[in-house]
Amino acid sequence: MKKISVLFLIMTSLFVNAQQKINENWADWANFKKYADQNKAVPPKTKGERRVVFLGNSIFEGWLRSRPEFFAGKPYYDRGISGQTTPQMLLRFYDDVLALNPDVLVLKCGINDIAQNTGPYDPAKTINNIKAIAQLARINKIKVILCSVLPANDFKWRPGLEPADKVMALNAAIKQFADEQDYFYLDLYSSVVDENKGMKKEYASDGVHPTVEGYKVLEPLVEDAIRKVKK
Repeated sequence: MKKISVLFLIMTSLFVNAQQKINENWADWANFKKYADQNKAVPPKTKGERRVVFLGNSIFEGWLRSRPEFFAGKPYYDRGISGQTTPQMLLRFYDDVLALNPDVLVLKCGINDIAQNTGPYDPAKTINNIKAIAQLARINKIKVILCSVLPANDFKWRPGLEPADKVMALNAAIKQFADEQDYFYLDLYSSVVDENKGMKKEYASDGVHPTVEGYKVLEPLVEDAIRKVKK
């Protein structure tokens, strides 16, 4: 009887610990912790400052690592998180965008939805998440730049999904929404796509993530868009 009681206590303890870990992971599924300290350290806006937040995935996170000079000395705040999908970005909109009181949001997302990083790809749900982020920003008087998804014809970490046409379809949906609701649509896709609907090798060595040269192509396009929406 004592052995059974001890075993029961051990199993109960293991279950409670496992459930606690599951709850902790679920509570931070959107990775609120990633920028929590940085967000707290963001100073109040100065007079005349036009603050810009970049919300996205690894392509934005890698941008700051690869080209820190693009962000240096500007009121630009990169809030990209590698691997993230649109529902995760929607969840952390308040913490990583609204709480920073930006004037402009540069939003680029969707490729990881297509890659099925957090579940099967549902085009309708993805575009609805993008719409929700844009609408929340607009309600809070934030100008929005809706970036196209960059081209990809395969994912090395998840081969066989044939993403090229899905990327084109999502971009068409983003553009349609932007045109109908008067958001700024920024076509980055056309500047780096190759003849196979992927990214040119000189701009993305792995077919998805831009190289330094790739970011150099994107930067003036983004800067021009920021200037235009600030007017």
